[in-house]
Amino acid sequence: MTSQPNSFQRDFLEFAIASGVLTFGSFKTKAGRQSPYFFNAGLFYRGGLLGRLADFYAQALLAAQAKGQLQADLLFGPAYKGITLASATAVAMAARGHDIDFAYNRKEAKDHGEGGVLVGAPMQGRVVIVDDVISAGTSVRESVEIIRANGATPVGVLIALDRMEKGGTAEQPTQNSATQEVQAQYGMPVVSIANLADLLSLLEQTSDQSLATYRQAVADYRSRWGVI
Repeated sequence: MTSQPNSFQRDFLEFAIASGVLTFGSFKTKAGRQSPYFFNAGLFYRGGLLGRLADFYAQALLAAQAKGQLQADLLFGPAYKGITLASATAVAMAARGHDIDFAYNRKEAKDHGEGGVLVGAPMQGRVVIVDDVISAGTSVRESVEIIRANGATPVGVLIALDRMEKGGTAEQPTQNSATQEVQAQYGMPVVSIANLADLLSLLEQTSDQSLATYRQAVADYRSRWGVI
């Protein structure tokens, strides 16, 4: 049996399933693996869904701060998905009594008006990168470079779901996950709202038989591709 997820983690997973963002079946991942589940954060496209998602991000960040895992002065959203996520999370943080700055980048520098690549609050202090998932770590690398180049310090990454599986491809998997590789390379934590262990725990404990039918497939997938 896996451990019991925290309340907001379980609530997030149930919310994602009810919203059709987290689905079950047979899906081919970018790594060429057949996964029994699929998480598509791009489907959080309505105001109510985005607002609730942002509150889960805020809860995860506040929980990490309470544990001393990281402290943030600014949220950074890498273009493009991260822009909406960082700004919405800043709103959710303020609603919970923790007003915080946010900024994001453009893909191309603006040559008129205020110019530059960055938009939003001045890049300073301790910065947390907000994104949906970490796959190859490219977005994190680019974000770290931008943050450091502008005199601030990247201190962590905040994502929605950590798949907790080996990187690389189906034919040539790595021993570590993309999340672990980011943590090792940059020496900063990756905080997720929920992870694969939480999902498996939910499937083990659910009374919904339509969900329970996927329990073994998810467990087998974790056994084959998961990392400790």
